[in-house]
Amino acid sequence: MKPMKRLCCRAYQTVFDLGSRVLPWRKPEIVSGAGSTAKIPELLRGCGVKKVMIVSGRHTGAVLVPPIRAQIEAAGLSAVHFDGVRANPTISVIEQVREMYLTEGCDGFLAVGGGSPMDTAKAAAARIVRPNRTVEQMTGLFKVMHALPPFIAVPTTAGSGSETTIAAVITNEKTRHKHAIMDLCLVPRYAVLDAALTEDLPPDTTAQTGMDALTHAVEAYVSVHCTTKETDRCAEEATAAIFRCLDRAYTDGHDLEARQEMLLASFKAGVAFTRAGVGNVHAIAHTLGGLYNTAHGLANAVILPIVLTDYGAAVEEKLARLAEITGTKTTGTAREKSGAFISAIRAMNERMGIPEHLDVIGHPANGRLGAARGKPDLSRPGFVRRGTLRRSHPPGRRQIKRKASEPARFRRFRLWEITEAGSGSCRTWRGCRADKTLPPGSGCARRACRDRRPTCRRIRFPGCSSCIPG
Repeated sequence: MKPMKRLCCRAYQTVFDLGSRVLPWRKPEIVSGAGSTAKIPELLRGCGVKKVMIVSGRHTGAVLVPPIRAQIEAAGLSAVHFDGVRANPTISVIEQVREMYLTEGCDGFLAVGGGSPMDTAKAAAARIVRPNRTVEQMTGLFKVMHALPPFIAVPTTAGSGSETTIAAVITNEKTRHKHAIMDLCLVPRYAVLDAALTEDLPPDTTAQTGMDALTHAVEAYVSVHCTTKETDRCAEEATAAIFRCLDRAYTDGHDLEARQEMLLASFKAGVAFTRAGVGNVHAIAHTLGGLYNTAHGLANAVILPIVLTDYGAAVEEKLARLAEITGTKTTGTAREKSGAFISAIRAMNERMGIPEHLDVIGHPANGRLGAARGKPDLSRPGFVRRGTLRRSHPPGRRQIKRKASEPARFRRFRLWEITEAGSGSCRTWRGCRADKTLPPGSGCARRACRDRRPTCRRIRFPGCSSCIPG
């Protein structure tokens, strides 16, 4: 990063850090314990709600919502149900929820599910109180600034932390860009943490959402700005609880004690990153979710240990502290403890069947999808060195056209090595004189032959002796 740009970023972060300490932060009131959903009618009546709109996904709407709706209606309140939410909710879904809310004359929201239904309900509520602003216009900090209708969040996964955050992340289905609406008014009024709702959660979903919560806690803890004693305490408690209970919840879904601990850990991690923020793991994961609809928890789980390793010495002291708290390693140097903590995350991923990289990016269907959206075609091998994660360059103008019969001699790389600079179809090279398998005289688009090797720093042909990564 250029010195002036770095200075501007640090100045902005410092000013925001100071300003955030005087903001009226609040947390939702917690209603916890098995069977706590029975208190929802009482909570709605206390908020003055007469007709509530329930927002959920299709599966949750078919299995978990009917008993809750029956309790609400038995208490003399009315309810309508929208169950069209999917992962990475889009603007069109937000508009459907808003239209249904206004048409039915509702006066409150009940979001039941993971992060997607809660973000959908938040964004729809923001659109209701800000009818003249689109989702794009509300993207960023403090663009809503109006009190939402009464809002109750009922998480059915232990991971997103959306039941306590100020954010709603919505995808533009046309551009595949993710819009983050962030405002203090988006924090729900109540968070109902009922472990019984997570009892039948599939093991893979339990693993991915649990690692999502761990990512929230760890990224908030290693944050440089906006941390407080409360965020550090919440992050430490959440990390310790996840290390202690996630394996149990994954192995035995009916372990209600572990399930309840995971819900509380997810809530605490949400409190931590609401103030302290998140980092590069989420930046990459949200991009993948927008482009390829990759599950957010899965992307976080795969990327977390890689980014923590890349941070290096900058986070050693804090990761060493987490290693001590979780009992991963209590003796040795900070570097040894930090390495042990990252290794423990990798081992946890392996035990729960989470892969080391995401093959979805190399899937031919995603390559066609990316090309149709004007995005890089990542369905073919690319050539990037690891340093491009931090120092990327604009792609070249030319592109290789490989024959279908050409042997797959090129090295495939992991997800974290992919950047705009190294889109899977090589955008820099037309060929190399030293590669005898290519037509003679095809030449080098970057003019990086034997006497100009320093310009060849990002990509290479394995058969070319002169194209060695710098």
